[in-house]
Amino acid sequence: MSSDVRFTDFKSDEQPTWCPGCGDFGTMNGMMKALANTGNDPDNTFVVAGIGCSGKIGTYMHSYALHGVHGRALPVGIGVKLANPNLEVMVAGGDGDGYSIGAGHFIHAVRRNVDMTYVVMNNRIYGLTKGQASPTSREDFETSTTPDGPKQPPVNPLALALAGGGSFIAQSFSSDSQRHTEIVKEAIEHDGFGFVNVYSPCVTFNDVDTYDYFRDAIVDLEDTDHDPTDYDDAKSKILDADKEYQGVLYKSENSVPFDEREGLTDSMADIPDGAPDDAMDLVREFY
Repeated sequence: MSSDVRFTDFKSDEQPTWCPGCGDFGTMNGMMKALANTGNDPDNTFVVAGIGCSGKIGTYMHSYALHGVHGRALPVGIGVKLANPNLEVMVAGGDGDGYSIGAGHFIHAVRRNVDMTYVVMNNRIYGLTKGQASPTSREDFETSTTPDGPKQPPVNPLALALAGGGSFIAQSFSSDSQRHTEIVKEAIEHDGFGFVNVYSPCVTFNDVDTYDYFRDAIVDLEDTDHDPTDYDDAKSKILDADKEYQGVLYKSENSVPFDEREGLTDSMADIPDGAPDDAMDLVREFY
């Protein structure tokens, strides 16, 4: 940990190829600022990403990184954190990557409560593959592959996380730089699995869920009397389909990270010389 790190230290020399105006720029900047503000530095940070427009974020950030396969970023991130608990692990993905093919991994990552952060850039569309409906698209959202809309209700990722036993559930808007950074920072500092669903508009293929729409629609929980430690209050807001909330919706006061609960404190990268004690006894037992 260092107090001398600036968020620009997390910027790599690679220039992003996202469309000009893409919400992912703001999402990534907030992630880098949050990492710096929590005293982390590139040498102790590991970023894992999946497939989609968000997938190359590890290339654009200066840290240890791995570009995984579609929907599988979370199990990789969990493996990294359990192998070396001293690393700050952040997994990044999109709504297609995380809530469609990766939905099963998402639920189990939530319930394991490993001490890491998951940031999802939710633009309610498949952007990289040129504008198909995603799991979070509106029921009547018209695309080239769903000309009459998906005709099914959108996935509510916050509700999935709450039902899975999530210990930290939050939502932010990539264009609100200060609040987005504050929310991701709080997720990093949480003892357990910090989940942040980010409204990250796609300016190329989604002309419904735009910057202007979110600016008008968002209700910031900081301006309400919401208590994030109140499960019932969190549940009522998470299930309120008529509101677009920003802020920490739920935060468990009794969260114990999986790695701490199971006593996984030592880095597996530190491998001692020779075979572990009693290894040969174990081999003889099975052979």
